[in-house]
Amino acid sequence: MNSTHSERLDYLVVGAGPAGLQLGQLLQAAGHGYRILESGHAPGTFFGTFPRHRKLISINKVYNGTDDPELNLRMDWNSLLSPDPHLLFSRYSKRYFPHADDLVRYLADFAEAFKLDIAYDTRAERIRRDEDGFTVTDQHGHEHRARRLVVATGLTRPNTPDIPGIETADDYSVVSVDPEDFIDRRVLIIGKGNSALETADNLVETAAVIHVAGPHSVRMAWNSHYVGHLRAVNNNFLDTYQLKSQNALLDGNVLSVEKDPDGMYRVRFSFSRADEVVKELRYDRVVVCTGFRFDASVFDPECSPALVIDDRFAALSPAYESVNVPGLYFAGTLMQQRDFKKSTGGFIHGFRYAVRALSRILDERHHEQSWPQRQLESDPAALADAVVTRVNRSSALWQQFGVIGDLIVTPPGEPARYHEEVPVAYAHERELPDSGDYFTVTLEYGPDHDKVDPFDITVRRTAQNSVDDAFDAAYLHPVIRHHGGGELLGTHHMAENLENHWDDPEVHHAPLAAFFARELDRRPAPAGR
Repeated sequence: MNSTHSERLDYLVVGAGPAGLQLGQLLQAAGHGYRILESGHAPGTFFGTFPRHRKLISINKVYNGTDDPELNLRMDWNSLLSPDPHLLFSRYSKRYFPHADDLVRYLADFAEAFKLDIAYDTRAERIRRDEDGFTVTDQHGHEHRARRLVVATGLTRPNTPDIPGIETADDYSVVSVDPEDFIDRRVLIIGKGNSALETADNLVETAAVIHVAGPHSVRMAWNSHYVGHLRAVNNNFLDTYQLKSQNALLDGNVLSVEKDPDGMYRVRFSFSRADEVVKELRYDRVVVCTGFRFDASVFDPECSPALVIDDRFAALSPAYESVNVPGLYFAGTLMQQRDFKKSTGGFIHGFRYAVRALSRILDERHHEQSWPQRQLESDPAALADAVVTRVNRSSALWQQFGVIGDLIVTPPGEPARYHEEVPVAYAHERELPDSGDYFTVTLEYGPDHDKVDPFDITVRRTAQNSVDDAFDAAYLHPVIRHHGGGELLGTHHMAENLENHWDDPEVHHAPLAAFFARELDRRPAPAGR
């Protein structure tokens, strides 16, 4: 018999991982009624298992030569945002690539420090719409109700490719991580991302042969600037391939996997770059490391979110809301649908800022709270001062490059309004600048930054502090854009700087102030003049 939690909350948050905890703390601080539903017995249960080899690739650089907490967050990829200056992950580990267990401890302490309302051992098994919002039924038959629902579960289902016989292989989520279990074995690893190469590195000393296979080229994070691509900490295997140590990267498609009665695998493979069309290879073990996808199976059909990117993610509006289910929002790694493989929305150091932005969007939409702002003189020098100060210090703009920016609204005849950390797409759609005239401030890499080898010294690079060539700078640098009447009116690139100090009076401040002066003169005159 079902029992019902009759209290209708403002928000139900599904998942007590980093995003659920971050949003819970923000909702609680704002005084909203909320509850977090968590299937496990503690926060962050995903990190109790993953990554399988327990080394995080989210950096934890403790010593940065500064005591500025905002600047330190640029090199701290695991801390959540909070009003407690001591509740930082760097107090839990000094390792650059920390152990996943330390993150689990940190998340538990974060939840306890704020006494967050979390219902543990509460797995959402059915989600449906009702006349006043959403109802979530858990595995015990209890019903939880709220006006709005935020899904912060992450990607929980294996993203298993459609290959005949793939079910006979080992999945990354359950395969043994003991190298001794692979002594003298021929191993095929399907996938070319961090989980695949992490697994390969673990077996280099014991496996006889390791092949890593996939249809796409390996993308290096140091080239693409996307931290989810292959990280250097996991690329030792590439040396063993290129230096002829019996291992190989196979470029192409696995057509079928067949397990013989003797336990050997026969794998048919179609090569992309070799003369062979199809070749059959034999292995003792096959491991599938092809990532995860969003699980939408718990939603009733009338409120099931539309899916995109090979059905791996829910399709989101610029407000992180389902494009087809009003009131259904998403937080955490699911937010990366908005910047898929371009910025950092899939990782704690990126989505902590997107979650804070989501909390402000919810306040605007549902609680009549305007986006935080401060007033400035609508004067070119004052605006340049404000921008230079922000780009030299902000962690949000640094981490969510090109996605989250500052917004300066400049109504004629009135003080300027400075809004920090607004998702750029949301600023355009929401029309926060009711005057129709505004500037966005972002940090961005240059055009085609991922198309060249950054270590190739024969490739021309824009000189640092080069004002005239700033528009062509490949490295991260500030970009200020003027919008009005629904159009892009002007763009200014601040000159690239080796140490990310954009504060030279002649190189950075003066050209920016001149840009503001030109653009402010283009605005319509105040009414009545």
